[in-house]
Amino acid sequence: MLRNPSALEQLRQYHLRFKPDVWLVHNIFPVGSAAVYQLALELKVPVIHYCHNYRPFSVSGTLWDGIRIEPAGLHRNFWPEIRRGSWQKSRLKSFCMAYTLKKLHTNGWLKSVKTWIAISDFVRERFIEAGIPAEQIFTLRHSWPSQKPSIQSDPQQNHFLFLGRLNSYKGIQPLLDCWHIIYKKLGQYGPQLMVGGEGPMSIDVQKAAKNNPLISQLGMVSGDYKTQLLHNCLALIVPALWWEPLGLVTYEAYHFSKPVLAARSGGITETVIDNQTGLLHQPGNASELADHVIKLYKNPDLATQMGRAGNLWLEENANEKKWLAGFHKIIQHTIGMH
Repeated sequence: MLRNPSALEQLRQYHLRFKPDVWLVHNIFPVGSAAVYQLALELKVPVIHYCHNYRPFSVSGTLWDGIRIEPAGLHRNFWPEIRRGSWQKSRLKSFCMAYTLKKLHTNGWLKSVKTWIAISDFVRERFIEAGIPAEQIFTLRHSWPSQKPSIQSDPQQNHFLFLGRLNSYKGIQPLLDCWHIIYKKLGQYGPQLMVGGEGPMSIDVQKAAKNNPLISQLGMVSGDYKTQLLHNCLALIVPALWWEPLGLVTYEAYHFSKPVLAARSGGITETVIDNQTGLLHQPGNASELADHVIKLYKNPDLATQMGRAGNLWLEENANEKKWLAGFHKIIQHTIGMH
């Protein structure tokens, strides 16, 4: 985690062979090791750090301590996440990661990073809060392929869909609570919830599905089956409790012209436009989410309208050529600073 000799030597050899002008570093923890930044300093090559999560300011990478958002890491205080065992549910592993991050900061290795790329304005603001100079960090949201889906949606679509890791910070419990409320209000005639994914809360989903006939646990889904689920759903649900950096699942929904019911959490609010491409609820508020589900369930035309608006948003804001142009500007900026 701190220093991986074989990875560093391989990286050194590649650098000497290809002589790159800049290194683009994604999430190298724990395998690549923090000393990658030290090696960059030694070789005097500028680094662009791509911020997919909140490392190097969070032990878990999520700023989630297992129960709540814990922003102390933005100020180099990793103890709250250590005490909760936020990384891999282990205090020992969390301590080791915290020690690695602390050394990364105190040794000055991050001086090799000349430019930071944030995938949302929200992430950019958090990194500025953590001390990154505003002029060194740029927002560059992900792009998305422009090709249209090749099959048509089922006119009888009536299910809502969750796709993602079944973890507490993804908002699984509020989602299940939401469908408990819906079942109490509408009974067996309520909308179906399809839950796709695996994780620590798989058992919780399984129990909820046994007690609520409106919930179906699908396990991990991919390929044509995932495509069919997206084509035929009424809306996608993103009930995240943590500060979701961006949420590509929103892009997936818009690709299939589906609206998104999401929590006002992190970068999601930059991609889900309330009352236009979907509906936003307070994170953890199962009752508000239930109202939104029922609203679209009883008004499918509204869901169709929002889905089309989402698809238009995707075309206008996730253009691959625009992304590439923005990325090239960042590279030139970094080289110019060196």
